[in-house]
Amino acid sequence: MDNLTHTLFAATLARTPLAHAGRGTTAALLLASNAPDIDIVATAGGAVSYLKWHRAFTHGPIGIVGLGVATAGLVWAGRRLWDRRNGAAGRGAPDAPNAPDASFGMLVAVSIIGVLFHVLMDLPTSYGSRILSPFDWHWYAWDWMPIVDIYLLIILGSGLFISRASADARRRNATIVLVMMAANYGVRAVGHRQALALVPRIFGPTLPAPCGPDAPQTLLDWWPRPASPAAPAMGTRCLVEAAALPSFSSPFSWRIVAQFSNAYELRDIDILDARLRGVEDDGDAPWRTNVRYPNVWTPTVRTAASTPTAQVFLGFSRFPAARSAEDAQHVTTVRFTDVRFVAGPAPVNQPIRRDNLFTASVHVSPDGRVLDEAIGR
Repeated sequence: MDNLTHTLFAATLARTPLAHAGRGTTAALLLASNAPDIDIVATAGGAVSYLKWHRAFTHGPIGIVGLGVATAGLVWAGRRLWDRRNGAAGRGAPDAPNAPDASFGMLVAVSIIGVLFHVLMDLPTSYGSRILSPFDWHWYAWDWMPIVDIYLLIILGSGLFISRASADARRRNATIVLVMMAANYGVRAVGHRQALALVPRIFGPTLPAPCGPDAPQTLLDWWPRPASPAAPAMGTRCLVEAAALPSFSSPFSWRIVAQFSNAYELRDIDILDARLRGVEDDGDAPWRTNVRYPNVWTPTVRTAASTPTAQVFLGFSRFPAARSAEDAQHVTTVRFTDVRFVAGPAPVNQPIRRDNLFTASVHVSPDGRVLDEAIGR
């Protein structure tokens, strides 16, 4: 989730009984709820460094405990410094004027709670998180929530700015907000399941058989998969995986991504559409409007995929699509794109923005040498 959502959620938690832990609780929650995103410092090393370290060990078990202790230490030290300079030792929080200082152990516990909730709120986003790093570097996710959920922001913001005068009202509002948040997540989870159930209807007779035995159902989606992409037998194709990704606008709008052995197909749907649910039939074939995104792995593409930049990108990308084109000098441009973040296919040689983290390019000479590699340009 975005940092504004994390901050508003932390402020909401500070209005629950956690506030009785003592002075410093609110500061600890606010800092801890944003602490895992300290990995933003990796951007100093460029886009490759950012993708390599973003949502890594700061979102794993060691990070949860370590950042919790570090946050508690900062709040403890900051509170003592404030008291020395202002002579305000023992002054309680605004909603509990006589509250004593929270002990260091209590600040550690509260801070770990804040960090843990940050990780748990990131997990249901389609972006994913490496919750077991550094012990396991796979990405895990539920595809329920967008990175920024306007409904979650409205719920959290409204709860904080309504009935601010009374401590009892603030605590009551915090409870209502948490219940509404749970309901929002529940609606998204149900919508996600219904969107996946519509896949056979969306692709109809064009939906091929699975590439292998049906994958066992797991609690979380995870990637990268152990097997690298492979070209199918001539004239055949199979279904690797289908996913339903959330939209920013509505819990009923989803993007279906079907990964075939030689391409992706995308379709934006509304699960309330009666035609998709078979309630109404206007004779239209839904699969005719699917957007096809090429994914062709040639020997040159595999050479490009072995470069350090491509390895980092492929480790991050859930649905990497590979395309290539040769110019007049016989230099091949290989472009890897994460299909989660595209509107549709664009020419391989079309320039891309430097800050585009979701596309990697590699140039390969006619004799197979890698000339350059980069993310975002």
